[in-house]
Amino acid sequence: METITIRLDFPYDFERVLERLSMDPLISLNNDERYVMVPTEDRKIYKVEAIGTTDEPIFNIVGPKDEKKIRKIKEIFHFDRSLEPVHEHFATTNLSSIFEEHRGTPIIREFSLYATLMKSIIHQQLNLSFAHTLTTRFVHTFGEQVEGVWIYPEPALVGKLQVEDLRELQFSTRKAEYVIGVSNAIASGELNLESLALLDDEKIIETLVNYRGIGPWTAGSFLLFGLGRPNLFPLADIGLQNALKKLWGVADKPKAAEISSHFPEWSPYLSYASLYLWRSIEQDSFRNRYVSFNAPNDTII
Repeated sequence: METITIRLDFPYDFERVLERLSMDPLISLNNDERYVMVPTEDRKIYKVEAIGTTDEPIFNIVGPKDEKKIRKIKEIFHFDRSLEPVHEHFATTNLSSIFEEHRGTPIIREFSLYATLMKSIIHQQLNLSFAHTLTTRFVHTFGEQVEGVWIYPEPALVGKLQVEDLRELQFSTRKAEYVIGVSNAIASGELNLESLALLDDEKIIETLVNYRGIGPWTAGSFLLFGLGRPNLFPLADIGLQNALKKLWGVADKPKAAEISSHFPEWSPYLSYASLYLWRSIEQDSFRNRYVSFNAPNDTII
């Protein structure tokens, strides 16, 4: 085990990171001691611990010595690129006030590309509470616990399950079929998520929507929360519409055409506009919007 200390030269609000991650009961973290445990694809566990402040952020990454895994953790937590260009970009836009208020809020990626897809499919059309209940049952039943950290099951294991195995956990028949089918495609190598990540956004969406259970919204969730792509804005999201209504002080939620008219001004950081708008509304609303992005009526029959 080794400890790597990282000092960032830009504001970074780790409390907001922990706040979002704490929405997922499968993530092992401690708000008071300011750390989160991160599992890697090969079942190694790393501890990411904040020892600095928002204005002078310092972090320890504790775990096995492995440069590739450390680099991946830096990417997941947005340690590898400054947030300052994003804030400077929005300083002269009509979103400047929320970027100032929530300064230092990064886009945090899911810890596993496979888990990103499974979580998105499972969460479709469910309220937040039951979505997390179902995902927890899935991981506790078929995954494993390493050093106290729960890890999603391997695609090969899930691909061999029967629909009835998931129905016993209260999955719908279709959702069980989607989870098993996508897992089978990944396990067989037909759908290679690491190779997929090398493609542009449009090609990734085009590839993913060929699989039952993955529609444009789930593909968009994979791009934003799985890959951290910077220029995504889900126009149909009601939370974003409400956030803009509140920010702009208008009587009605803005329509898609009105919102998209601002895309040239907000690009190439639409994903950050989405995140900061979600953050600008009250916490309960943010939680609902986070689920709405992952869980609309997005299934492919």
